[in-house]
Amino acid sequence: MEPIQYLWKDRKRHFGLPLSFTRFRLSEDRLFCEKGFFNIKSDEVLLYRVRDLQLNLKLTQRIFGVGTVCVISSDQSLPHLDLVNIKHPRQVKELIHRSVEQAKDKRRMRTMEVMGGGDTDCPEEMDAASLDGMDDETL
Repeated sequence: MEPIQYLWKDRKRHFGLPLSFTRFRLSEDRLFCEKGFFNIKSDEVLLYRVRDLQLNLKLTQRIFGVGTVCVISSDQSLPHLDLVNIKHPRQVKELIHRSVEQAKDKRRMRTMEVMGGGDTDCPEEMDAASLDGMDDETL
């Protein structure tokens, strides 16, 4: 079995120093979060499931050169993952964004996103053609 090649790795930092047992890693197709020293909890998010990225920079984080990248995904087990107090948060966010785009292109996820991918409030039978004949009161 071939070892995983990581594009980026870092630890959660306190006062800018990696004094934590929380580790973050990014591979070609997954984002990993590992917490703990004696009891280790390991989570991962498949990159093609990432829906949104947010960057949060509090004043104290900016002073120590760190920030938080929030990853919002459609993963049922981990819909929200915060990469807290990481160095170079802007560059990491952009790296994750590029990796997500590549993962979605690789799986041909673009068509499903544009078409709605099941995240709409309308039933599948209701399409644009069936809505054309209805007036505003019936909707």
